[in-house]
This record gives sequence, structure tokens and C-alpha cells, in this order.
Amino acid sequence: MRFRLIGPFEIVSDDGRVYRPGTPKVCQTLALLLTRPHEIVTAEALIHELWGDRPPRSAVNTLQTYVYHARRMLVRENLVPPGRSLIVTSPPGYRLLADDGEIDVRVFEGLVAGARTALADGDPATALRGVREALDLWRGPALSNHPVGDVLAGHLVHLEELRVRAFEIGIEAQEHLGLTRESIPELRKLINDYPLNEWFHSRLITALVAAGRRAEGVRAYQHVRRVLADELGIDPSPELRQLEARLLSAAPHVSGASAVAVRRAGGERSPVRSAT
Repeated sequence: MRFRLIGPFEIVSDDGRVYRPGTPKVCQTLALLLTRPHEIVTAEALIHELWGDRPPRSAVNTLQTYVYHARRMLVRENLVPPGRSLIVTSPPGYRLLADDGEIDVRVFEGLVAGARTALADGDPATALRGVREALDLWRGPALSNHPVGDVLAGHLVHLEELRVRAFEIGIEAQEHLGLTRESIPELRKLINDYPLNEWFHSRLITALVAAGRRAEGVRAYQHVRRVLADELGIDPSPELRQLEARLLSAAPHVSGASAVAVRRAGGERSPVRSAT
């Protein structure tokens, strides 16, 4: 079976059936357990997720009811094989006994970690394959079909940050593989999605220069400067300003220069500071 949290929350049975739980509180309970498989999630944490700082007096009993309904749903819909105990009571809370490979969030986290290691070890091809496989798991915003409380919201922020890191690893891997020109369309889309991320802007500027499109690189710098001023009232980072200085002082055409070489020539550290 597979639990899919990245996008609408759904459960895929062993025979390929897709089931979307419909009760919001039961889904919140199950989703929080899924983010921490084999760990004890305390009743206190679950209650805070479900009701925030104002739980009802019956919160403990009501939580037990939601756990009961979650167990019953899994059995009723034939989502777990007979005899498998998926949600177990483990004072002071509950544990969900699912393998990492059954939960898309855990698969995503593992793939990004593996890609990061591969890139650090000088294997950009493996890193690129890993992040592409990880990003293919995204079907939309995580848990998009149900409300979430404070605890799950914090985990979703972590997932989005990890997604940004996956994009960064992919761009760096392409640079090391000599695919800088091919990264330009992706960088333009990323800048549209994350307009305040200076790292993506810097990579686009560098890629344009390396592709012999210096004038476009200058316009790309002017664009990020306007965005940061309009949205945040700040100037570009020192790294971006140094990049602009090199742009304006460089020869009109940077023939055969890779993005990595351009950055190193200017003494730029990697990665560049990001603003999210």
C-alpha cells in the first residue's frame, strides 16, 4: 500500500485502488502519524494539531474516537491486509507501523538526501536522477484536500523548503554536467514560482552569460533588483551585486564558459544566499 500526502491525501491499496479519506479530523490524525512512522506521537501533539490552543474538555476521549475511526476505515476499505496492525497504542500516544517506502513524504526526503550526498561526492548524474525522481512525487500542495493544524503546518513548511533544495541540487547537477543552457527555461519558471529566491536569480544570470546572452543577464539582474525593492524594500545580496559588477565589466561574449567557471572566477561562494 502507499500513503500519498504530497498533493491530495490519498491511500493506494495493494491492488491499485485509490481511496481518499473524507473525514477531516480523522485525516489530520492519520496524516500526523504518517509524518513520523514508527515514532510515538503523543496524545498532546495530536490534540494540539486537532484543536490548537483551545482543546475541548473531551479532547482525549474524542481523539481516541478519531483513532478508532481511522483503524476502522483502513479495515473497512480493505486498505490493510488482514491481521496487520497499522496504528498501535503506545503510551503516551500512538505509533503508525508503516515502512518509509509506503509513505511518499518519507520517500521524497530520502531521495533528496541521497541526491545531496551524490552531488557532494562528485556524482552529479546520480544527483540529477535522484531529484527528478523526488520532484515527480509532487502532485500539488501537500494535504491540499484537508485543513491542517499548527503541527502539520510546520511539517509542510519543512517539505516546501526541502523541495526548494531539491530544485537547487538539480540546477547545480546540470551545471556540473555541462547542461547550463538547458537549465535556463527551468530557472525562469522557478523564478516565477519563487520570485524572492536570490539563488535562482543568480543562477539564471550566470547561465545566460555562459550561453552568450549577456544583455539578457543584465536585464535579469535589473528585474531581481526591482522585485526585491518593490516587495521587501531591500537591495540584492552582496553576491548578486558582485555578479552584476562582473557582468558590466566582462567582455560582450563569454565563449565556452560554464556556469561553474563563471562563479568561481568571481570568487562567489556556493550556494548563494536564498531569500524565501
